[in-house]
Amino acid sequence: SSRLRAYLRFLGTGFIVNIKSVIEYRVNFLLQFFGMMLNNAAFAAFWAILIAKTGTVGGYDFYDIMFVWGFVSSAFGLAHIVLGNIRDLSRVIIEGGLDVYLLQPKDVWINILSSRTIVSAWGDFVYGFIILSLLPGNSFATWLLFVLLMIPSALIFAAIFSAAESLCFFMGNSSSISSALSEFLLAFSLYPEGIHSQTFRIILYTVVPSAFVAFMPLKIFRALDWPLVPVLWIIALAYTALSYGIFYLGLKRYE
Repeated sequence: SSRLRAYLRFLGTGFIVNIKSVIEYRVNFLLQFFGMMLNNAAFAAFWAILIAKTGTVGGYDFYDIMFVWGFVSSAFGLAHIVLGNIRDLSRVIIEGGLDVYLLQPKDVWINILSSRTIVSAWGDFVYGFIILSLLPGNSFATWLLFVLLMIPSALIFAAIFSAAESLCFFMGNSSSISSALSEFLLAFSLYPEGIHSQTFRIILYTVVPSAFVAFMPLKIFRALDWPLVPVLWIIALAYTALSYGIFYLGLKRYE
């Protein structure tokens, strides 16, 4: 629809503006970019040593671990590049910065989230593609599948982070809860599904949807199961709609 195209153009314009502001300070950008990549590489080295001694962990071999780390890194990075305020939303609300966005014609939720980009997230984003290039069996199809899975995973990251931050409408300062939920989502996404109990996996498929950020994409990528890709998109859009609804429910209280 024309409305969707208009918002895509809006996001594109905001993205370009944010990029220009970032590269204005090239040294800082490069330091944060390569610093984040080195941080991720250190974890890769740790897993290489661990897998060499144990064989597999929770049903994941070394290539599975590397895919998950690279994939989650890129999805996390993409979310923070395009929607840089997803983990700063509560601060903006509490400090009164939301009023500026209420006066602008664009959707408040989209506008506020996309008005900033995170420099270090570029290192996360690129890291995943570097890992993918080093994995065996690369082809155009695997690269395309990686991207088609990464975008909905990034949406889920953004939705959960934003929803957690929106709790401040109802609780005042909810930074501790939103920080904990954000860390749980990221941490549980980076470790094999098999190490978690059946009961705990219910949480990972609902409240802290690490399953849809990492476990399900890995299964789809392993089997090149293209029909499941739209399913992941539908799930991501459902979480996004829920996050959107929570924000606007809170915004009514704010107004």
